[in-house]
Amino acid sequence: MSGRTAEVIVGFLVVLAAGAFLTYALGLEDRGPSGEGYEVIAKFGEAGGIGVGSDVQIAGVKVGRVASLSLDPVTYQARVAMRIGEDHRIPVDSVAKITSRGLLGDVHLSIDPGAEDDMMAPGDSFQYTQGALDLMGILSAFTKGGDKSSGGSGSSASGDSMDALGEF
Repeated sequence: MSGRTAEVIVGFLVVLAAGAFLTYALGLEDRGPSGEGYEVIAKFGEAGGIGVGSDVQIAGVKVGRVASLSLDPVTYQARVAMRIGEDHRIPVDSVAKITSRGLLGDVHLSIDPGAEDDMMAPGDSFQYTQGALDLMGILSAFTKGGDKSSGGSGSSASGDSMDALGEF
């Protein structure tokens, strides 16, 4: 009986410890502005890697989160709604772009502030955006050496790659 009691006590302590760790982890989570702040919209041709809850940053400092992500039925662009903290004002000529920290880093929205004195109001849309880069497409452009060569003119791989990169 004492062996069974010890197992129950140890099991209870394990469950209690797991609950404590979960509570601690949820308490550490930086939820950022959730209900407070104001919402602004950005439309992207490619929104790869962004999801609800992704960080919105200015100069590497978190100022908000992605509130929703949907497809515009008219333009077929990704419509990203961001909730920005009330104390962070964004000039109307700012650029919203999708970036990542390194090759394997997390994807987030970065805002490059413009120089206008007028600030975005709740519900405003970014005039300038830059979608996510297709890394596999860029790498593919470098590996397609002489596919475009005509009549044996011998175009180099670096020339083709630079032509392909010029499209970005």
